[in-house]
Amino acid sequence: MNGISALWFAKLARVVPNHMVSCDPDEYPIACRPYAERLRGRSMLVKRANPLPVECVVRGYLSGSGWKSYKEDGTVCGIKLPAGLVESQELPDGPIFTPATKAPAGEHDVNISFERMVEILDNNTLATTVKMASLDLYNQAQALAKQAGIIIADTKFEFGRDHDGQIILIDELLTPDSSRFWPAGSYKPGGPQLSFDKQFVRNYLEQIGWNKQPPAPGLPAKVITKTSEKYLEALKRLTEALV
Repeated sequence: MNGISALWFAKLARVVPNHMVSCDPDEYPIACRPYAERLRGRSMLVKRANPLPVECVVRGYLSGSGWKSYKEDGTVCGIKLPAGLVESQELPDGPIFTPATKAPAGEHDVNISFERMVEILDNNTLATTVKMASLDLYNQAQALAKQAGIIIADTKFEFGRDHDGQIILIDELLTPDSSRFWPAGSYKPGGPQLSFDKQFVRNYLEQIGWNKQPPAPGLPAKVITKTSEKYLEALKRLTEALV
């Protein structure tokens, strides 16, 4: 995920500035130098930022919690969608912005409306700025990912303010952990898709009936290995297409 995020931060910096400073341990603070080899390839030096208390989700396809919501009342985060859509279908009117809560404690990742996001941020201009930035990032990333044979069905962006008060991208970016990555070659709307993301782990946990309460169950070696293979395949494809 560190390598994939670094690729995207470098590629999309022209769209929105981000917190990445370097992924080279030789450029890290002196205190880190003794650990350079342990950090190499698995770490990132970033700017300090104050995170916004919302997650900025963009959906280009109908899947996951969006699909569940659509089946109930034809909406996703308060956005009315056309009737007759099927699971995994590309949204006919283009991607939609569907924010979620990011509480410091308690329940996380609860879908909310844009209006509720404005209330949380107490700033309509800021909410609109990150909404438009999120849609722009998604559209540009989607076009690049398709060159790698990957469909980004949906993704989550996080923003923060740096020490100058500037809005920047933070956290991970367009990884299989924060996005649904589908192989374009096997895409077929009407049901679940093959994926490069953590859906493989979700499927296992649903299969064993985990109630999503701590402690989380351990994962079998085959699930860990298969998930690792999927992430590495995504990194390989993106590296070949973006570098």
